[in-house]
Amino acid sequence: MTRATTAKKAASTPAAAQVQPGQPQGPGFTAFVGTGPGDPDLLTVRAVRLIQDADVVITEEPGHADLVAVVRARAEQVGDEPAREPEIVDGGFGEDGQPLTHAARAKVVVKQAKRGLRVVRLLGGDPFLYASGPEEAQAVAKANLAFEIVPGVSSVGAVPAYAGIPLTTKDHREVAVVTCGDKVDWTRYADTPTLVLLSAVGQIAEIAKQLIATGRSPQTPVAMTRVGTTTEQQTITSTLEQIAAEARAARISPPAITVIGAVVDLREKLSWFETKPLFGWRVLVPRTKEQSASLSNRLREFGGVPEEVPTISVEPPRNPQQMDKAVRGLVEGRYEWIAFTSVNAVKAVREKFEEYGLDARAFSGLKIAAVGDKTAQAIADWGLRADLVPSGEQSAAGLLEDWPEYDEQLDPINRVFLPRADIATENLVAGLIDLGWECDDVTAYRTVRAAPPPAPTRDAIKTGKFDAVVFTSSSTVRNLVGIAGKPHPSTVIAVIGPATAKTAEEHGLRVDVMAPKPDVELLVEALAGFGASRRAAMIEAGEPVTKPSDRKPSARRRKA
Repeated sequence: MTRATTAKKAASTPAAAQVQPGQPQGPGFTAFVGTGPGDPDLLTVRAVRLIQDADVVITEEPGHADLVAVVRARAEQVGDEPAREPEIVDGGFGEDGQPLTHAARAKVVVKQAKRGLRVVRLLGGDPFLYASGPEEAQAVAKANLAFEIVPGVSSVGAVPAYAGIPLTTKDHREVAVVTCGDKVDWTRYADTPTLVLLSAVGQIAEIAKQLIATGRSPQTPVAMTRVGTTTEQQTITSTLEQIAAEARAARISPPAITVIGAVVDLREKLSWFETKPLFGWRVLVPRTKEQSASLSNRLREFGGVPEEVPTISVEPPRNPQQMDKAVRGLVEGRYEWIAFTSVNAVKAVREKFEEYGLDARAFSGLKIAAVGDKTAQAIADWGLRADLVPSGEQSAAGLLEDWPEYDEQLDPINRVFLPRADIATENLVAGLIDLGWECDDVTAYRTVRAAPPPAPTRDAIKTGKFDAVVFTSSSTVRNLVGIAGKPHPSTVIAVIGPATAKTAEEHGLRVDVMAPKPDVELLVEALAGFGASRRAAMIEAGEPVTKPSDRKPSARRRKA
């Protein structure tokens, strides 16, 4: 074909037909995105960005809708506001509830792509590995629509890695991946050191029999991992001779990855995921509706499965006049000190400043106290520095320990501005008065008890289906018990400090874990330490590792 003929053909081609795969994302663009094996943290950075910006998301599995919600929620937590809520289209099943064929799925994708919107097609694992991505992408290309492929972590490598099993080592460098849905000639793999089997759970007895017949030793190590990379992951190790019976006994069900070969023996030393101190623990997190997700994220890092239950809502005071007057007094130089006893108090004063058009310069000449490091950080985020943070216990009592007495020679003003919750105790005010200070104890915000959680959650709390509950304040204890009842005796109780521990004990709960300092991260680390010690004790005693919810004492625990 001559250059002139080529140019003439291009000129006669419709504009849509000249769109090429991989062009910059815009309207009418389709991305085939691999979601990996199950753990949302294994999504690629590109996958996350595309999901955040999508107009339409075509799912493949029931869990994909939840995955979209997780991605968008995390974006909101870090201030990366995602686009409008995407439309969710089921690409896995038809209106009759039956699984769609590859051709039918391709039609769904093309139909959505032709709407001129930003479409994300989610596929489990990798779009081009044991998936319908190639067929669907060809259909989009045939329709002259732009698209891109976003690789995902494949379960073939990820699930064994999460089970602590390398597929290759310096001594075993050959591996074969076999899909067991069709008839397989196992003699082809007689000498392959490592086999990775997909869809093998129901056929494992016959597969093992045939592999032994090809000359493999009946004692060849075998590992089978179900729902890998999730906190429900379960791995059993056995031999070719015993795997079928042990898989039945363990009730292993699809989806599962099976690894056969000497590399399985390395799991004893390399298992890292299922040995996390809180692996699979269902942890109740009573919180305010506005509380950040840092606690839950930290629990996930230790293998926990957090379930957040709002117990209190932070709301403005019913009568804002007291707060208005105090802020005006602050600007006019009425106070020597301002004492912040919570992050919420910092937030309330900051919002009032913004309402009046003020900024941090209004704090000039004012001394600032913070009850703890977290509150001091919130103050720092505002561009200010706390002059006083307790050197010991981070609490109102610790603050009073370091608070200076009023000295009429050194202190030109003897008044303290104390913006707090409506339910705050009087201990701090009384202590400051004893030190010679006058206090304006101002309601900066109200704490309102939230509505009860759903019935299944209440039932789980009372019957011990939660392994642990973490209390970050006395109010979370009171409100959880008030709206949902007491946690079951088998549930591990973790608290952020002595005051919260006292409240828990007053409600008949035995405290198992207390943070060394009132800090959310230290609280989670203390709970993880408890879990690790508990696990080590079971292993040392030769007992199977269980979760607290697996054991139900016959009588309610009482305070020690």
